[in-house]
Amino acid sequence: MLKEHENLTMAISTVVLGVVVGAGSLFLGVFLNLIEHVFLSFNENEFHPFAWTVSPTHRLLSVLIGGIIAAIVWWLMRTRMRPTVSIAKGIAGEEMPVWTTILHVMTQIFYVGTGGSVGRELAPRELGAMISQTWQRFLKRFHGVELSEDDRKLLIAAAAGAGFAGVYIAPITGALFCLEILYKKLTKRAVMVSLTMSVIAMLMGAILKGFRPYYAVGSGDFTLKSVVLVLIIGPVSGLAGAYFRKGFKWAGAKQTRNKNLLWQLPLVALITGLIAMHYPEIMGNGRALAQTALNNKSASLVGIFLLGGLAKAVVTTFTLRAGAAGGALTPSISVGAVIGTAIGFGAGLFIPGVSLWQCGLLGASSLLASSQQAPLMALFMIFEVSHLNYSALLPLAIGVSLAMLVSSWVLKPKK
Repeated sequence: MLKEHENLTMAISTVVLGVVVGAGSLFLGVFLNLIEHVFLSFNENEFHPFAWTVSPTHRLLSVLIGGIIAAIVWWLMRTRMRPTVSIAKGIAGEEMPVWTTILHVMTQIFYVGTGGSVGRELAPRELGAMISQTWQRFLKRFHGVELSEDDRKLLIAAAAGAGFAGVYIAPITGALFCLEILYKKLTKRAVMVSLTMSVIAMLMGAILKGFRPYYAVGSGDFTLKSVVLVLIIGPVSGLAGAYFRKGFKWAGAKQTRNKNLLWQLPLVALITGLIAMHYPEIMGNGRALAQTALNNKSASLVGIFLLGGLAKAVVTTFTLRAGAAGGALTPSISVGAVIGTAIGFGAGLFIPGVSLWQCGLLGASSLLASSQQAPLMALFMIFEVSHLNYSALLPLAIGVSLAMLVSSWVLKPKK
């Protein structure tokens, strides 16, 4: 009887959290669109991923003003409000304060919307985890229902993954993010809860976005050439991803949290804006750089894109170091796409008919896997957000495996 009651509670919680977290992701999408419209006069989509229609000075002022406002808000939060609690600590048992978390999440989306160089995928994950904790407190206070420790952790991790699924319309990725990175267990119960919640959140997010791909890519099957080229792309992207991981881990450990945030983040925003005056693809969460790299057909632009990828990695790292909150997931995709297409151009000199967009996606998935140390999540994220067919699975899997092998060597703790 007790077991049936626990199962019913988990089933109800899965559905309720899927709907509420999905609605939260939907709201964050609307808020991002609003900020982009107000600050940069554009509506982001896969065919229009960055604000190329506004003047260079407009781009500079947008990200600079955004950086100043975000710095003030984060400084006030960290000195006047209850401190934020990470998802990992929330799963471990610490309470994520509701209003601090909401303001923290909104500020992340705001800064990305103005052009700040940082991933926006952390915000929906944090919102989802906080909503899950709030729901569990509601169950305990008003219905006397207290979940087991394992179910408590599972619901928080699944809600964080569902937040991701609701933003990127990627339910398998959301479930794998829960299972591979947060919950770190693979059981029937965990799969059922995380995947169901992510599917529901995805359906809620799709009310705004529909089921369009996040990245627009070419058509056609992955061929044997891609399987051969991934033997190069995978290790190179894995090496780059390992060092990018070291960089943003360093940034997180050394992140500015005192009054120096008031000048450091605006300074990084100014640098971002100055680069964006001539290279607007560096702005935002990385979608712009990835999409333009995947669309590139000119060999003469390869060097510029490589410099752009390096700049994206460096600026994102120092944005996090200067006190901004955000993710490194979509920036990883952008850097990987640049590396993959560059290798594709080089290979095209010797192998006719190389598909550049396929090389870009192979680089993106490989670098994402190594930077996040989550091979399944990386593989299925690129598969889902690009709407690929079954032919992509083999080369993506090979690239991810090689990238993990190389990155494990680079990231191995020194004795």
